Formats: sequence, structure tokens, C-alpha cells
Amino acid sequence: MAVETRPLPQPVRRGLGLRRGKQAQHALVHLILISVVVVLLFPTFWALSTSLKPLGDIFLYPPKWLPNPIRWQNYADAVNTFPFWRYFMNTFIITGLSIVGKVISVTLVAFAFARLQWWGRNTLFFIMLTTLMLPPHVTLIPQFILFKQLGWINTFLPLVVPEFFGGPFLTFLCRQFFMSIPRDLDDAARIDGCSSLDVYWRIILPMSAPIIIAVVIFVFNGQWNEFLHALIYLQSPDKFTLAVGLRFFIGEAGTSWHLLMAAALLTMLPVLVIFFLGQKYFIQGIVFTGVKQ
Repeated sequence: MAVETRPLPQPVRRGLGLRRGKQAQHALVHLILISVVVVLLFPTFWALSTSLKPLGDIFLYPPKWLPNPIRWQNYADAVNTFPFWRYFMNTFIITGLSIVGKVISVTLVAFAFARLQWWGRNTLFFIMLTTLMLPPHVTLIPQFILFKQLGWINTFLPLVVPEFFGGPFLTFLCRQFFMSIPRDLDDAARIDGCSSLDVYWRIILPMSAPIIIAVVIFVFNGQWNEFLHALIYLQSPDKFTLAVGLRFFIGEAGTSWHLLMAAALLTMLPVLVIFFLGQKYFIQGIVFTGVKQ
């Protein structure tokens, strides 16, 4: 007995067509995004593959993408070829002090702009934002002359002390986050006898972990990879940072690209670890309003 099949109603067919169209559109978007990710990650993959190869396998044609055998010894050789750990400690000291200075300075300035009422506040905030349009290279020569007169050349001070004087971009981020915190909390704290500094320390900072972690990540990434200022102000090899040390490592290692890639990946590793550990709070600090339920 034949079963009679009826055609689907027009609205149902239209709905199925729209669903298939959306599925095809989503598949195309995902394919494009995956292709972009592959292109962006290819240099990192090439560096990782090169760091694990013998020197003779680097420029083979056709290329040998997967190292065989894997030479973990390249990392030990790279560390021993130049004073890696000395440069690492120099970079760690500069970065750590810079993080402390930047967090203290930008949060204090942002608190003043966001939570306190004082004459000329909006004007000074506008002037601060206009400095974002000033290229840092414009102030490079005046800063060098100033630091030379102070006798700070070939020390860590030119790289650390400016971080204790804030910065417009991070101050702006912190101000926007602080403004989203309800002011009723400030009023309640002042009724209990808190001063402005107490409100900053006891109310604002405990509620601002996401934006503080975002500031830490920004400063860590910037200072850990800082090259230009470190190259200008640091003259003794024993004071070099990792970024400057890698540049001189190229001359020492010659064409030892496998050792260079190993050293570069070791230098990049702390930045990746810090970002992946704090990415949740980093996104909250940039996107979320900061209002606590």
C-alpha cells in the first residue's frame, strides 16, 4: 500500500531554507576565522618547529614541518650561548617595579578623576587624553637629555621611574571602570568616617580586581618586550634586558636559527603564561561595567 506524501507547507519550507542558509553562513564564518587563526599562528608554529630541529634540517626543501628527531637540547644550548638568566633577571626587575608603579599611579589618578569633585577636573582630564595623540618618539630626545643630566643613563631608572607617573590610556580605562561602581558605596563609607584615601583603599580597589589585572597585563607585556628605550638607556651588557640581549644574540649565534628560535620562545613564554592566567579578568576589566550585584 503506497503511502501518500504531502508536500511541506510553504512557511515550513521557507523556515527550513532560512535555517540551512544560516547554517551555511555560520560554517563559512567559522571557516574564515579558522583560516585567519592558522595564518596568525603559523609564525609561532614555524619558530617552535625550528627550535626543535637540528641546524641542517631548517632550510630543507620541501620543508620538514615536524622535527624528527626532536632536539630539546637546543633550549639548553640557547640559554648557555649568551647570559640568558642575567638578562631575564634584569627584565624581571624592571617589569616588576614598573607594574607596581603603574598600578599605584594610574589607580590613584583615575580615582581622583572618577570619584572626587574638584575645580578643573574635566579640563585636566581632556588635556591628559590629548597626550595620547603625541607619538612617544617625539619626547624621546628631551627625555634622554633629562635623564642624562640626572645621571641615570646606563641604569634601570629611566625605564622604571616614568611608570610611577601614570599614563593616559590606562588611566582612562581605570577611570571608566571606577565610574561604573555605585557612588552609594562612597557615601556609606564616608558616613562611617572614611576619608577619600580610605574609600580608595577599602572600597574601590577591592572591587576593581579585573581592571587592575588588565593594567598588570598591559604593563607586563609592554615592559617585558620593551626594546627601543632599553637599547637607548642601557649601555653595559650586564644590564641588558631580554629584548636587547636577543638582538645581540643574533650576532653571537651567527646563523644558528634553531638556537635563536629557542631563546625567542623562552622569552615569549612568561607573557603567554601571564595572559592565559589572567585572561578572564582581563576581558572583564575591558568590557564589563564593574557594577557589583
